[in-house]
Amino acid sequence: MLFMTQKSSKIQQQYQGYLQTPLLWNENPLFELHQLILPEIPTTIFCRSLPENLRLGKRVEHFVFNELSQYNSIKLLAENIQIQDDYRTIGELDLFALNHENPIHVEIVYKFYIYDDTVGNSYLEHWIGPNRKDSLVEKLTKLRDKQLPLLYRKETQTALNNLQLHVNNTKQYVYFKAQLFLPLGTQEVTETLINKDCIVGYYIKTKQLEQFHHCKFYILNKADWLIKPHTNVNWMSYSACFTLLHAAQNNQLSECCWIKHPNGVIDKCFVVWW
Repeated sequence: MLFMTQKSSKIQQQYQGYLQTPLLWNENPLFELHQLILPEIPTTIFCRSLPENLRLGKRVEHFVFNELSQYNSIKLLAENIQIQDDYRTIGELDLFALNHENPIHVEIVYKFYIYDDTVGNSYLEHWIGPNRKDSLVEKLTKLRDKQLPLLYRKETQTALNNLQLHVNNTKQYVYFKAQLFLPLGTQEVTETLINKDCIVGYYIKTKQLEQFHHCKFYILNKADWLIKPHTNVNWMSYSACFTLLHAAQNNQLSECCWIKHPNGVIDKCFVVWW
């Protein structure tokens, strides 16, 4: 019973972290993508069950479904609809719902990006994944050119018929949240294309760890990347943390950490491997 209580508490912390994460942009479309803008409601409790070892992206989808179900104006119709071409899956549509009785299709995204101005030639191109395997522009392009157009494929018609929806009456949105990290020592970026409230911390390289030798550390597992820093964790020493982070570097893995300074201030950061 204690295990279940602890597990439920951790999931609730993750859900709260998700709720507290702003949309990456607001009213003005980005890459022709419109955000689903919703009125604020009181903080909700996550009341769904989650499968074991659910990866972060799928976990967030459940968080979104739970959040949207709290709105009186929204009626969820279908989640994670697999689109088939004969026996081959050609894609998935995250969510169909009615918003004030109007049919909508929503694609859900939650990302962690760091700002590296050595990558790409524009502000948006500088935002990449901590392990340098993905980027904001790649994701925006995929949403615009592949994921949203899936609605109009002939193979999707069966799913729409089952939901009694018509493609021409269904508006498409993204629900794109993100946590952003700047290089250590960078206070802000001047561009206004994205929501600066998404900036939650900084990133450093392993060789920069020495300047934090007087601090305590906590390395998060990936599902806990969502959580805002707090004090009630098992902090480790600089030397113990350095050993783990050095091993992660050898495996080409960037780690998300909380760093607690002697004055009690807690930073959220990525320690990147490259």
